[in-house]
Amino acid sequence: MWQSKFSAFPALLVFLAACNPPGSKEGLFQIGRPLGVNRNEKLEEVSGLAASVRYPGHLWTHNDSGHPAKLFLLDSLAQTSRVYRLSKIDNRDWEDITIGPGPEEGVTYIYIGDIGDNDEHYPFKYIYRFPEPSPAQGDLIDDFDTLVVRLSDAIRDTEALMIDPITKNLYLVSKREQHVGLYEITFPFLEDTLTANRIATLPVRHIVAADISRDGMEILLKNYDHIYYWKRSPGELLKNILPTPPIKLPYDREMSGEAIAWSVDGSGFFTLGENGKGDRAPLLFYVRNKITVKPNDSSAQKVKSIP
Repeated sequence: MWQSKFSAFPALLVFLAACNPPGSKEGLFQIGRPLGVNRNEKLEEVSGLAASVRYPGHLWTHNDSGHPAKLFLLDSLAQTSRVYRLSKIDNRDWEDITIGPGPEEGVTYIYIGDIGDNDEHYPFKYIYRFPEPSPAQGDLIDDFDTLVVRLSDAIRDTEALMIDPITKNLYLVSKREQHVGLYEITFPFLEDTLTANRIATLPVRHIVAADISRDGMEILLKNYDHIYYWKRSPGELLKNILPTPPIKLPYDREMSGEAIAWSVDGSGFFTLGENGKGDRAPLLFYVRNKITVKPNDSSAQKVKSIP
């Protein structure tokens, strides 16, 4: 049963890519195409998204604050395949999820960020880390690491979490400043309380989601109105590339769209918004055009001012 579900999705992405007209510098990616609709009434406030490695063609997601501490696995049509519950913790304000390397080589880890703080009064944030669950595993996750994090400069609201697969460093992006901050948690995470050091100020604001491609070379940040894209050079640090003007990608505004994720193969990326009053949010896939973009390519359409 699992195999038949997994195999259909990559074929669908190949079909979508084949249907695209030739690309141009004005469109590095096609506008999002709906793959399916989230009809799960227990998954109304999607606030993070990550492409599964263990379950090809599937995506991990979760609800925002006030919901149970549950992790949802969606198939290619945005239907819920599995639900896992993290034991003995609350969803204070889960805002993002990322997937990548961890302490054990060759193992893919999930990182859930309990990092939101609308009123800016929590001195600590929590990131829950555990190996990606297997199909044979039960629905309860009771073996996970809790990373306790404090921002280096102030108590702030953060809603974007990403991991650099090259360095294994974790990154948070603040939300409510005119010029948002990039915060770095350096691997390995050995202290009882980790410090997320502010290492850069970025030319965007109201960031609610982020992801780095599996090869580590492309970065997406998202707010409610725009999706921003950077391509880094080999060996280039995030603190150097992200303060530069990004390329603004095509995006039709979703209802409370707070989730973005690269596909595992890099052929495009996904977004998923919240369900509204009687509305069901579509899972969108943005197919990559056949365009070669150099790092810091000045011929592409870049943001000239803070949106």
